[in-house]
Amino acid sequence: MKLLLIALLLFQELPELNDGDTHGDAPYLLEDGWMPLLNGKDLAGWHAQDGKPLEWFTTRGVLWERLLGPTRLSGFPAPSGTILNGRRGGTSNLVSDEKFGDIELYLEFMLAKGSNSGVYLHGLYEVQIFDSFGATEPMTSSDAGGIYHRWIDNHGVGGSAPSRNASRRPGEWQSYQIWFRAPRFDAAGRKTENAKFVRVLFNGLSVQNNVECEGPTRAHMEIPEAPQNPLMLGGFPQHLYPAAAADCGKIEA
Repeated sequence: MKLLLIALLLFQELPELNDGDTHGDAPYLLEDGWMPLLNGKDLAGWHAQDGKPLEWFTTRGVLWERLLGPTRLSGFPAPSGTILNGRRGGTSNLVSDEKFGDIELYLEFMLAKGSNSGVYLHGLYEVQIFDSFGATEPMTSSDAGGIYHRWIDNHGVGGSAPSRNASRRPGEWQSYQIWFRAPRFDAAGRKTENAKFVRVLFNGLSVQNNVECEGPTRAHMEIPEAPQNPLMLGGFPQHLYPAAAADCGKIEA
């Protein structure tokens, strides 16, 4: 599975939200204030979760073969702003060195057939990345565009299914635009407001609006909720889950 992480924006106040229609090029090409999360050369500023080996690599191109290898993606190592999650079809989760509060994230990704991963805001709250193309069953929190459920007493609790199936075919680039509001805390460190996904656009279409996260979703980082935390991309080393790639956009304080 491939993730192309294009852009991230920090903001002090939530910006005006668009109407959920496509508007030509990606917002980081049209709006001021964006900054790349990748430097266009290497993986400086990122590390593998829990001190594991960093097997993600930058690639000049991504290859998906519909007939010969539909469940795999491959890449050609080279300095670039696109990253691939290892040569074996999966590896450790990738975590940003920097921590963020309220953020607007623009992410482009490519999936092989059957892929399963996610992007974790604050390393704790996951927007699911999944090959839901062609699914005919009702959408769940496990589908692409879903806010993943929490895991309590060995079963899933809560979560938010996407309002529609906006998935494209495997081998095609897709995008998320996510407005995320960090949890709030008082002077004593007690949480006063839950984290919230203010809005999620999937391939330019609105799939989530004002979804509160009562706590971290399943498979989150082992860190506490806080005003600022890192961003994490799922590497998913399981053999059945293909590789993931990423490239990034912009930041503004």
